[in-house]
This record gives sequence, structure tokens and C-alpha cells, in this order.
Amino acid sequence: MVYRSYGGPEVLEPAELPRPKAHVDSVVVRVKAAALNPADLALQAGALDDAVATYFPVVPGWDIAGVVESAGPAATEFAPGDEVVGYIRSDVQHAHGGLAELVSADVRTLVHKPSTMGFAEASGLPLAGLTAYQAVVHTLDMRPGETLLVHGAAGGVGSLAVQIGRSRGAQVIGTAAERDHGYVRSLGATPVVYGDGVAERVLDLVPCGADAVLDTVGQSVVAATAATARPRARVASVADIGLPGVTPVFCRLDGDDLRAVADLAAAGRLSVRVGAVFPLDRAADAQRALAAGSTGGKIVVSVAD
Repeated sequence: MVYRSYGGPEVLEPAELPRPKAHVDSVVVRVKAAALNPADLALQAGALDDAVATYFPVVPGWDIAGVVESAGPAATEFAPGDEVVGYIRSDVQHAHGGLAELVSADVRTLVHKPSTMGFAEASGLPLAGLTAYQAVVHTLDMRPGETLLVHGAAGGVGSLAVQIGRSRGAQVIGTAAERDHGYVRSLGATPVVYGDGVAERVLDLVPCGADAVLDTVGQSVVAATAATARPRARVASVADIGLPGVTPVFCRLDGDDLRAVADLAAAGRLSVRVGAVFPLDRAADAQRALAAGSTGGKIVVSVAD
């Protein structure tokens, strides 16, 4: 699927493009599944045109899971037949995204797919997993016995942050809509309902306040719940950038971090909730579902059986 001009889901269309090639240190991957992210919609709408060079037609999508078809001579990390997961983001938007049957990917963007996961679930790991891992491990430096408050604990990044926090030995409290409380509990966190009085409900659980707070919601939720954090608590946000005392978190491609995320999944300590799977010819509908926020869990496009 490609878009030839900026716009919404309506600009997506099927296209026949030249078969991608394996360069010296890249591999050609037959994509089995590609997960969607809000960044895909923003880029497609042209919201980042001032920052990201774009050459049409563009194949959107950064998160993939698939099987290696061929490998370049220096791409010794992978061999044909290997199942892989990739965060194939580029500094340039062009015809090398994940909503395609085949894609050429630099080996630095790929890791072996956890055998415990199917392709649809695994495709939801890269961007959300990297963001959550870098927030919890690097920015917040969570330690055993500490308390982590995650705003948006049922969301794509928030649910993975909950699990990564638990893997670090932290007690986790997660704000979420009441309908998602069972899911948040299944991840090992104590759920707290959104809305008026949320700060008091958190403090009922941790009267001295949380040691660290991760915001995945935005809308100034950190400022509204400032009383839930201890003095000198570490506070980070992936959604509200520029708030005083809040460290912004941006997803950064890092092979070691992506392998750590995959290792946690392989060990059964990290799972991805898939909300809906669409076939490739309904990728525009998948984007509409993502924009509407009507489906709990990751929106995934199934590219090949």
C-alpha cells in the first residue's frame, strides 16, 4: 500500500513496486504482519513535513514481523527462513515501509522474533516496546521495591511499561478506564480509574507517593496528578513535551534495547494485546480504526499468511 500525497486513510492505494533488494548489510523480509502507530497517521497527514524528507510514493509503517527471504553478504546476523521483528524507521519517508509484501531492512533494525509470539502480536513490539523500555529502564531507572505510576496503563506503550516495570521488581499502579481494569490486573499492576479524584485514589494506595511516574496520555495529566509523586520523584512523559520537571521520552532505535524487549517477550514476561487484525487490502480501514481509538489493543495489518 502506498500514498502519493499527504492525507488521511483515503489516500492509501495498492501499488506494484520494484522488488526490494538486499544490500551489503541488509536483508529482504517477507512481511507477515505490520502494526500501526499514531506516528504513521501523523506522517501520512504531513504533520512532520518540516522535519522529515518525503519522497512519493510512500509505503507507510515502521513495525513489522516476518521471515527473511534473502540476506546481503555482510548481513551475517540473519539467514533465509529466520523469523524477525523490526523497527524499520528511516529518517526519510519513501517506498520502504511495512505495509508491503516485501521490504529491505538494515540488520540494525531487526531482531529474532520471540518464538512465544505469533506474527501479529510480535509486530506490536518494536515502537511501543522500545518507548516503554527506554522510559522505564533508562529514563526512570526503576529499581526493585520502588513504586511506578503509569498513566494510560492499558494502552500500547503503557501496558508494556507496566510489564517492564514489574520485570524490574517495581510495584506498579496503572490508571485506566474501568473497562480495562481486568486487563491491567492481568499485567501485574493495581488499576486506578481515570477522572476526578484520581490523585486521591493513587495516594490511598501509596500515601507517600510514587517513586516514578510515566505519562503516556498527555492532556496535562502529569500536572493534574502532581501530588501522587514523592518529592524528587522521577517523572517522564511520552505525550506532553516541555513540562517543567518532566523528562520527555522519544523512541530511539537501539539494537540492544530492541533485543532486550524481545528477550523479555521470549521469557514470557512481555505480551502485546492485539485489538484487531485487518487484511492488507483493508489497510485504510485499519488506519480509521486507529484514528477512532475504538479498539483496545494494537491495530495490526496481516500482510501474508
